[in-house]
Amino acid sequence: MTTPLRRLLTPALALVAGVAMVVAPAEGATAAPDAPAAEEDAPPALLRDVLEVAGRDYLQAKAKVDQSKKRQGELNGELRKVQARLDELAPQVGQIAAQSYRTGRLSVAAVLLSSSSSDSFIERVARLDQMNMVNNGKLTELDEAKEQVARAQAALDAELREQQKQLAIMAKRKGEADKALDLVGGNRLIGNGFVSATSPVAKAAPRTANGEWPNESCSKDDPTTSGCITPRTLNAYTEVKKAGFNRFVGCYRPGGPFEHPKGRACDWSLLNRGFASAKTQDQKLYGNNLAAFLIRNADRLGILYVIWYKQIWWPGSGWKSYSGASDHTDHVHMSML
Repeated sequence: MTTPLRRLLTPALALVAGVAMVVAPAEGATAAPDAPAAEEDAPPALLRDVLEVAGRDYLQAKAKVDQSKKRQGELNGELRKVQARLDELAPQVGQIAAQSYRTGRLSVAAVLLSSSSSDSFIERVARLDQMNMVNNGKLTELDEAKEQVARAQAALDAELREQQKQLAIMAKRKGEADKALDLVGGNRLIGNGFVSATSPVAKAAPRTANGEWPNESCSKDDPTTSGCITPRTLNAYTEVKKAGFNRFVGCYRPGGPFEHPKGRACDWSLLNRGFASAKTQDQKLYGNNLAAFLIRNADRLGILYVIWYKQIWWPGSGWKSYSGASDHTDHVHMSML
């Protein structure tokens, strides 16, 4: 690796080295029969490491941005309501102030001196007390409305600052991934992204309360082997099947540092059994439609990247050409967060 490139990718690789660990295969677990070789089923080591770290950071930052936008909408709605109340109270308080300026505020002493009888005295005291209560109430409402506006505006400003911070993280991680993708022939593709608006909408995988993707272990039985997959991978597997993609698929595979032994990847074949490169229009269309479904629902399912037919898709960069160890013309590869 050249010195400039090493300097460029060192932060991502150092982070990988600090957190990566080899997940041991479940005892007695076996890979899907006729599965493609492990080394052909993932990007080269350098790209894989960058996508693993930059991809997770990018998607977590994106989740925070999405949550921030939602919160901003709520705060803007609250701000509009409080501002409307403030606009309603301001003229009323202005009238009270103008009246006090013209006539002066009535005092109890003035009432006593101007009362000609005990009945009128009691009546005027009651009226004065009521007037002062109304005026004080309006002033209090106005003060409270002003404080609510200030609090809502401060919260909105904080959300905007947080959003800008997360957008900066996304931009940085996107840059790292783009440079890594360039190493595997990652020229950006225009108009060839396989995303279809007619793809079914998948059931979203669970997130944390603040919208982030939780870390998950290989804790669910893999329907395709005797191994294990994560709950998020199982949800994606189930949703792909529900969408009508019922040809051969293999998920768990022991050994190696890729997503398969972590239960975070599946290979969707074009055949009913085994793997072979697309030879018919039907097989190519099946792969195109499957890739389109995954990409359309990537944010709902927690997709890390997809590889299909000499192309790789990553959330921050979209589709790019791919010339890794395998051209992936025989299956759609899906890697999960």
